Amino acid sequence: MSKWLVKSEPEVYSWDQLVKDKHTRWDGIRNYAARLHLRAMKKGDEIFFYHSNKGTEIVGIAAVIKEAYPDPTSDDPAWFAIDIKPLKKLKHPVTLEQIKKEKKLSNMSLVRISRLSVQPVTEEEWQIILKLGGMV
Repeated sequence: MSKWLVKSEPEVYSWDQLVKDKHTRWDGIRNYAARLHLRAMKKGDEIFFYHSNKGTEIVGIAAVIKEAYPDPTSDDPAWFAIDIKPLKKLKHPVTLEQIKKEKKLSNMSLVRISRLSVQPVTEEEWQIILKLGGMV
């Protein structure tokens, strides 16, 4: 199973809203690299849910429940969406500041390619963030 991170501005779509909705379609992605990541996601893959712009922190863990399909918000069949559901909230949100201070996370996409809205997370990065979030 692969690990991922998706970003959303909390004013647009927050972790709390995902929990309330129980699942959602992750659509509207119009970046080529992010599109490749969406297409690579498999059912059951876990995802860190990151609040961007305001808060800048990882707040929860979600899972892919439906693999890539044509994005209904686009007329171009080259763009894709996935469906996700919440799994659990982190005990402690992990801030971007904490991530940047952790030397072992210096190569994380969140640090290196900060604008990318869908990105892979290595197993080592995943475990470090779980620890920072009070999950292990």
